[in-house]
Amino acid sequence: MSTDNPGIDPLDGLRAPQDPDCDVFLTGTVFLDIVFTGLDSAPVRGTESWARGMGSSPGGVANMATALARLGLHTSLAAAFGDDHYGEYCWDALEQGEGIDLSMSHTVPGWHSPVTVSMAYEGERTMVSHGHEAPPPAAPSHADRAFPRCPPRARAAVASLTPGRSEPWVAAAARHGARIFADVGWDETGRWDLDALPDLQHCQAFLPNAEEAMRYTRTDCPRAAARALAERVPIAVVTLGAEGAYAVDAATGVTAEVPAIEVEALDPTGAGDVFVAGFVTGTLADWPLADRLAFAGLTAALSVQEFGGSLSAPGWAEIAAWWQRVRICDGQDPAALRRYAFLEHLLPATARPWPLRRAVPTIGFRHPA
Repeated sequence: MSTDNPGIDPLDGLRAPQDPDCDVFLTGTVFLDIVFTGLDSAPVRGTESWARGMGSSPGGVANMATALARLGLHTSLAAAFGDDHYGEYCWDALEQGEGIDLSMSHTVPGWHSPVTVSMAYEGERTMVSHGHEAPPPAAPSHADRAFPRCPPRARAAVASLTPGRSEPWVAAAARHGARIFADVGWDETGRWDLDALPDLQHCQAFLPNAEEAMRYTRTDCPRAAARALAERVPIAVVTLGAEGAYAVDAATGVTAEVPAIEVEALDPTGAGDVFVAGFVTGTLADWPLADRLAFAGLTAALSVQEFGGSLSAPGWAEIAAWWQRVRICDGQDPAALRRYAFLEHLLPATARPWPLRRAVPTIGFRHPA
């Protein structure tokens, strides 16, 4: 497991011998992310800009996989990896560095890794990506591994829904008892039709942002959108950006709204993935809805204070350091602190000093610096 998880199992006491070994399964494209930070403004055409910071890390679906693993969940990832140094680096970083199960992943001979260059400035980001779709594996014995028609038994699975497309593995995972959590990207077709998301019927929780939720439900209020989505899925969660998040549990009628934690954002890359990972963790741990929202928002807030996607995903060490620090800061709202009191029984009594700063990974060093 990652060194960012100091022996904390959020599912401690809930595991049983008959449970699957895998807590969360996911699949998708792994990118090699190269992140530049410390830019004063967006690059200007015809000029050269120098960044004050840089890092490299696995990106794409690796952001979500890393966030889940750092929170102590046994995570399985099915992905294609490039047959190049980038692919080798990403594989090692995920398997050896984060403890992610890659037994359903494979390396594609002659295929280069997709790459994203991200430039972070003024709390925003600009990205340029390049890559080609991975070809199907030649060996029939690898077919199910490359295209997880038969995903492993898991407590949960995370999917990214695409309008007009159904992924057979989602239905298979749901049939085998996995709880499906899904987000969705921008609908390039402009139709914003929920019926065009066939895998939504398999989802326990759907987590769009406010703009996506309102467009899909034809509403002008994110909270109304969440209530409308709760007619289609058991749990609807709508992220509200700087305002936090709002959720509706259709089965119980319980609603929850938790404000965002105010932070100085360095780079928002991967914050949505971290939010979903936090919510999945709280759900599998059987926390109340409001606690799940608070935890998801906290992990996302901690992530934007560091640069990069998977680089910035917090583990329990970061969460413990934040909790220890925030309780002794002057001017804290007691009611706001009580919102996170549920962390007390999870976190170690002592934590490393705040703020924590991660080492900056890069490709090239042959020996530890």
